Amino acid sequence: MSADLMSPLQVVSRIKNGEKIHLVDVRSPGEFNAVHAEGAILCPLDTLNPRQLAQQLGLSSTAPAALLCASGNRAKKAAEKFFFEGIPHCLVVEGGTHAWEAVGLPVTKGKGVISIERQVRIGAGTMVLAGVLLGHYVHPGWYFLSGFIGCGLIFAGTTDWCGMGLLLAKMPWNQTKP
Repeated sequence: MSADLMSPLQVVSRIKNGEKIHLVDVRSPGEFNAVHAEGAILCPLDTLNPRQLAQQLGLSSTAPAALLCASGNRAKKAAEKFFFEGIPHCLVVEGGTHAWEAVGLPVTKGKGVISIERQVRIGAGTMVLAGVLLGHYVHPGWYFLSGFIGCGLIFAGTTDWCGMGLLLAKMPWNQTKP
């Protein structure tokens, strides 16, 4: 499976040339509220129903979905979900919303939360630091916490699957409605 990767400027160029492209943001509601491509609709990856969305939007080869996330990884996973449901009409916006905004394309900004990726780094860093401090001052067994988090980060980096990120995406502060 390989979805078409397109730069934000290529997507906008196709839209300006009259092609009907649906912008679909697959990030959490909190991230979407913070900033999203103008005209994008929210459909979080963890609740994405490709068949329902394809029917709702009328996806086809002449009306594909351009999938966005923060940087492109979740959009690729969303494209895989569509593909496995037999819906190949998806484009992945390279670099995601970060790239969209960086090239000066219109975005809608509001009040949102920090990205899931940053939340993971903050959470993992806090737990590693806690493990080191508790291991030094309370009991050496606490060093296990730091090692466990380190192994989790290695696993997430090699498999591109992050349990902490999935858990954080379900937290109440990330579930605000757009």
